[in-house]
Amino acid sequence: MSNFELSPSHNHVISKQPLQHLCPGWEFVVQFWGVRGLIATPGSPTSRYGGNTACVEMQVAGKHLIFDGGTGLRVLGKSCLHLQPPLEAHLFFTNSQSNRIQGFPFFGPAFVSENCLHIYGTAALNGASIKQCLCDQMLQPHFPYPLQIMQSDLHFHNLTSGKAVKIDDVTITTAIINHHQKSVGYRVTWKEYSVAYVTDLPKSPNEVDRGRIAQLTKGVDLLIANATYAPPAARNHHEPDFHWDTAVDLAKTAEVKWLIISHHHPDDNDDFLDQVQLEIQSIFPKGLLAQEGLVFPVL
Repeated sequence: MSNFELSPSHNHVISKQPLQHLCPGWEFVVQFWGVRGLIATPGSPTSRYGGNTACVEMQVAGKHLIFDGGTGLRVLGKSCLHLQPPLEAHLFFTNSQSNRIQGFPFFGPAFVSENCLHIYGTAALNGASIKQCLCDQMLQPHFPYPLQIMQSDLHFHNLTSGKAVKIDDVTITTAIINHHQKSVGYRVTWKEYSVAYVTDLPKSPNEVDRGRIAQLTKGVDLLIANATYAPPAARNHHEPDFHWDTAVDLAKTAEVKWLIISHHHPDDNDDFLDQVQLEIQSIFPKGLLAQEGLVFPVL
C-alpha cells in the first residue's frame, strides 16, 4: 500500500498522513486508523488492510471527532504530534470492551496539558461509567500508571440512548443498537451531510434494536458498519460472503450512498479480504472494506 493512492470510483485515498496534510478544502472527512475487531493482528498477512483495533477519525467543520479508542488511537495520536497545542477533540466510545478502549492509555495528546478531550460513552453492562472503565484498565496490575497521569483537560460525558450531542452546528445522534453488548451507534450530521457509525450490528436484531439502527442509518452519505462473525467452529474461508451480509443488507434497506465495512476478524488476511471486497461490490457497488489510512471525504 502506497502512502497516497486515489480511487478511480470516488475521491477517497489511502494515506498514512494526517488529515491536515491531505486537502484543507475538505470540510467533512473520515480517516480510518484501526479496522480490526476483537484483538490487534499485526504482521505481513495483514499489512495492507491493517492490524490495529477500532479507531475512526472525523473532521467536521473544524471539529475533531474520534470514534473508539482501540490500538489505532495510538497511531492517530502520533500523527497529531506536529500540531501545536491546544488541541480540542471529542472521543466517542461504542462500548467498553477491550478492543475499543485499549489504545486510550497510549494516546499522546492526552498527556499534553494544553489539550482538551471530551470523552463520551454509555454505562457498561455492569453499570460502570465510561470514566470508570477507562480508569480501571489503567490500574495495577493491568497498567503501570493511573489515568491521573494524563495532563490534558479531560471532560467525561455519560450518554443515554437517544441523547443528541451538539457541538456548534454538528449534531451527533446516539442510540443503543445492540442491547446484548450495551453498544452505542452514532449518526454525525452537519448541514445536509451525514455519516453513521454502527459497528456492533447484531446478526438478528430484535425489533427495538432494528428500529434504532434504522433511525441512525436512513439515507446517510456514508455508513460505517461491522462484519458479524460466525462462531469459531463455523468459520469457513471458502464462503467469503457469509458474515458480511448483515451490513450489505442494511446499506440497501437504509438507501445509503456508500458503505464501508470495518472491524475485520483477526483470522482474515489481506488476500481473503481482497476476495471479500470483490464479492461485496458485486452486490453493492459502492461498498468498500476499511483499510488503515483510508480517507473518505464526505464533502
